[in-house]
Amino acid sequence: MRRYFFLPLTLPFLIFLVLLLPLLFILFASTITIAFQKLGLPLPVAFTLFWAALIGSFVNIPITEIRSYGPIVKVAKVSFFGVTYPVPYVDWGEQKTIVSINVGGALVPLSIVVYEVVRLLILDETFLLTRMIVAILVSAVVSKAFSRPVKGLGIAIPTFIPPLVAVILALSIGAYNKPLIAYTSGTMGVLIGADLLNWDKLKELSAPMVSIGGAGTFDGIFLAGIIAVLLV
Repeated sequence: MRRYFFLPLTLPFLIFLVLLLPLLFILFASTITIAFQKLGLPLPVAFTLFWAALIGSFVNIPITEIRSYGPIVKVAKVSFFGVTYPVPYVDWGEQKTIVSINVGGALVPLSIVVYEVVRLLILDETFLLTRMIVAILVSAVVSKAFSRPVKGLGIAIPTFIPPLVAVILALSIGAYNKPLIAYTSGTMGVLIGADLLNWDKLKELSAPMVSIGGAGTFDGIFLAGIIAVLLV
């Protein structure tokens, strides 16, 4: 009787995977850089912002601490015939939730939006600035409506909602600068509607830490703006 053993990863597939990862990273970086350039940012600035968002996605800056009282799962140790067993039980006590802000997922998009606002003010583009503010408010209302607190995790929102809303707003009221409307409404709409407007629900999450901006580069706030800009 013959027996055949198959390795989980064959050598050719492993080599292909190693070669594919750098190509995917280059494609991902190029896509985001193009999106930044469509906002009118120079190539060096766009490239710098990409790396700032990527590296900053791993950095969370604590800004405050929320204390609440509720059921807490604790573990007691019980010895039986010399053997110690962990026994979980529910107790009532104080819970601490550290609220932090993610550099790549919140501060980088916020800095871009602030730059665009200042640029529009200098150029006296009140027409476009008014439309941008309206788009952000509409996107924030929609994000608030679709966001839900997930216990132990954070505030969740369907991934496709923010980019879709941003694209619709850009095509309808974006005038001659649709990428700007798409990016600002896609990023600030989620930041305001999903995160800030749900601030009072953070203490109900029972999470040790919640991050405004979430997972940074791969979070809804960042990707919503990038995807929306690319679609318009």
